[in-house]
Amino acid sequence: MFHFSNYSEVIFLLKHREIWLQYSYFQSASTVQFYLKKCYFYLDNAEAERKSYDNCYPFMYYLEQAQAYYKQASCSPFSIKPVLLFYGFVHLIKAGLLTVDPYYPSSTSVLAHGVTTRKKKKRNYQFFDDEVKIQKNGLCTHFAEKMFQMEYLEGEKFKMGDLLALVPELDDLYLFVHRKRNIILFNNMNGNWHIPAELAHAYHMSEERLKYFLEEKNGGNIHWKPSELAIDGNRSNLNPPFRYHLFKKLYGINISLEQISCIPDLMIHYLLLYNLSMIARYETEWWFDLIKTAADDTYPFIYTFLEITEIKCPWMIYHFLMEKLGFLGKE
Repeated sequence: MFHFSNYSEVIFLLKHREIWLQYSYFQSASTVQFYLKKCYFYLDNAEAERKSYDNCYPFMYYLEQAQAYYKQASCSPFSIKPVLLFYGFVHLIKAGLLTVDPYYPSSTSVLAHGVTTRKKKKRNYQFFDDEVKIQKNGLCTHFAEKMFQMEYLEGEKFKMGDLLALVPELDDLYLFVHRKRNIILFNNMNGNWHIPAELAHAYHMSEERLKYFLEEKNGGNIHWKPSELAIDGNRSNLNPPFRYHLFKKLYGINISLEQISCIPDLMIHYLLLYNLSMIARYETEWWFDLIKTAADDTYPFIYTFLEITEIKCPWMIYHFLMEKLGFLGKE
């Protein structure tokens, strides 16, 4: 569903391969043990030396298995692609967890997916209205807590349409199909993120009130340029509800207050992939009707999301692994 010139497409594919090439940094047990030991020292773990030794091979195997799933997904039929991408992403998340939880998995309760969805879809089922529900235990709640310090998610429900609206790379498709944007992107000028004044108008706020609102939502760490609606990109740490558009290399935020959410991008992709993998496995008739007929705009949104997530999820985990110790920035 992407439409690139030949040159842009080549660059796009090269960037995709570049991420997996950078994962090769973690193919040496000695390098991984050194890396994990630094992670565990940062956590003030008394067993940093021993746990880094114990976890270096599981960490490497998680990444290797993840890459195998993603490689297979890239050349597999669309009908099974969500399953392969979901399990590839699960293994990437497990590698990320080992950097913040030296004892993962400490019990079998964290091995489940941690999410449920309605197994049998209702008549006149609409994907955008479908929901997933967070469980008390499982991978979802565990990585949310350990990687993003998010607690008390049990029982939270998320609609597919709401989650898709939080994916910035889908915004051009929203504009084409619905004639409106969900996310307003910021201009990057000399490392500063200039927020369009229309965002303050959309939120019905003054510029000063908007600054306070965004600081509060971001949890602080925003440094504003004097007398401007612009963020100092060199000193600020932008978290959700700010979203990073990977292909345009720009930050943005949802233009509707109703869509503002602080759910991490990793969880957005996890929840969407989980439900799509369940549909591909257990709702075969609906799934193939969608693929074969493409009767409404559900298909282009799912197709394009899968194209995006195949590239963005490995990128997000790689940057999580590197950023946590200050090895690199967002660019």
